[in-house]
Amino acid sequence: MKKIALYVFAILFILAGISHFALEPFFTGAMPDWVPFRPAIVYISGVIEILLAIGLLYKPTRRKVGILIAIFLVLIFPVNIYMAVEPEQYSIPAFALWLRLPLQFVLIWWVLKVRKFI
Repeated sequence: MKKIALYVFAILFILAGISHFALEPFFTGAMPDWVPFRPAIVYISGVIEILLAIGLLYKPTRRKVGILIAIFLVLIFPVNIYMAVEPEQYSIPAFALWLRLPLQFVLIWWVLKVRKFI
């Protein structure tokens, strides 16, 4: 069960990274207009997510990468807040954007748990 939790998290993180390329306009629009180089940030964060997910699967780097993923999730949290307070810009119901906020904490808890699996 522990390995399944690890693999599911890594797969979800890889898919999230891939989605940054497939849905770049959506992710670019998730950031305020005043943020410079938005498309580049989207692509770079997608690469980071994919690399971190791969690092989580590699046993020797799992503990450190798990911490890096938790930090990454904290760093992108302001984008989720921005989306929740500006719901009219998205084709996602406002309640769903607000429900995403506590989900970020679940993801942080999840990665901190699976990083300990050896």
